[in-house]
Order: sequence, then structure tokens, then C-alpha cells
Amino acid sequence: MSDVQGSPPPISDDAGTDPAAPAPGPIPGPGVDDPWLPGWLVRRPLTAGWAWTGFWAALIVADDVFDYAGWAWSVLVGMAALPTVLATVALLHATPRRHLKRRKDSVLGHFFVRFLALTAAFLVWGVSVVISASISTTIQSLVGASEREVTAVGFNLLLAAVPLVVSVLWLAFIVRCAWFLRRLRGWKQDPASSLVPEKFLRRRPRFRRVVVGLAHPGLLLVAGLGTSVLALVLGAVELTLNVLT
Repeated sequence: MSDVQGSPPPISDDAGTDPAAPAPGPIPGPGVDDPWLPGWLVRRPLTAGWAWTGFWAALIVADDVFDYAGWAWSVLVGMAALPTVLATVALLHATPRRHLKRRKDSVLGHFFVRFLALTAAFLVWGVSVVISASISTTIQSLVGASEREVTAVGFNLLLAAVPLVVSVLWLAFIVRCAWFLRRLRGWKQDPASSLVPEKFLRRRPRFRRVVVGLAHPGLLLVAGLGTSVLALVLGAVELTLNVLT
């Protein structure tokens, strides 16, 4: 009698479990240490980025002096901007746009940025109209009144202008990315307080430090804008030579 009233009912090993419930997943392990990353790169990622850009910039100057293969400059300028562009793409891809809504700009800043954008758009439109009229007059003076020849030269110029347009769009993309990087992580090499998402490479702290350090707005502007400006200048020279010949 005492056993029935005084002792609790035996607990089965299967009590409280649902046979249809899935098995619990594995517990996440510790973070990845990334031992392949050099210590100096982890400590000074931004300094390493500037050194990388400066090295390839020196090769670009040497290419211009010694006149290597015609396509060598494109490889050099691409390599100069590669680390910071890859780090920027990775960081911005992992950052939702709503993540930056917590920093509210002033009304004056909002409208002033829009004013500058509209002014720049108007200037670009005006320059394009003037250039179009000038090109049209030049073509007619070179090839005469033949409609077929004028159309052929016009299409050739359009194809030649594609790299220039792509370079200008790339320029705008770099500026926009640098703008968001400034708001996201600031100008310091290792920002103590930033809006970088906590989940971004959370289990890989060393790799996170390198990526955030390379995704620097100043480094992106120098490497990315330098690439775009150089491509724009060289493309403009080549287009001018093609038109004159």
C-alpha cells in the first residue's frame, strides 16, 4: 500500500517524446580559426589593401612606359581593385537594406543629395546632346551624304562607345557602394562600433576582420575609381583614333 501511495510512477525512457518529431540537429561547433590567413593580414587588412593597390598601380605605370601587350592594362587595373571589390560585394550582399534604416539622415541631407543627382543627370544629358550633334556633323562631313555609310559609321561608333558607357556605370556603382560602406562601417581600419551585421562571418572572426578591413570606402574609391577613370581615358583615346582614321 505504501508503495502505491508514496512512490511516484516510474518514468519511461520514451516518456515525453513524440515518435513523429524529428531528431534534434547537431550542436554548432566552434568557429573556424582560418589558420591560412597570415597574422599581418589579420592585424592590418587595410594597410595590406593599400600596399596591394600601390603595387599594381606601379605596374600600370610601368606598362604605360614600356608599352607591354595591349590588353595588359585591363588585367592590371582589374587586379588592383579585385580585393576591395570582392570584400565590398560580400559585405553588402550580406547586409539587408533595412539594416541601414536605423541611421536616419536629415531632411536637408536627403534633398541635397537628390538635388546633386538631378543636377548631374541634367549635365550628362546636355553633354550627350552636344556630343551627338557634333558626331553627326563630323560623320556627314567625312563620309558625305550617303545614308548607308552614315548609318554604318554610326553603328560602329555605338559599338565603340559601349566600353565607355560601361565604365561610367561602373563609376557610379563604385561611388554608390562607397557611400553605403561609409554608413555601414565608417572610415577606420577596424571599426569598434559599426552597423556590420553580427551574423556576417560570425564563426570566422579572423576572416571577418580581413573582409571588413578591405571593404573600406576610401580604398574602394581609389582602386575602383582609378580603374574606371583609366578605362575611360584609354577608351576615349582609342575611340578618337578610330574616328579620325
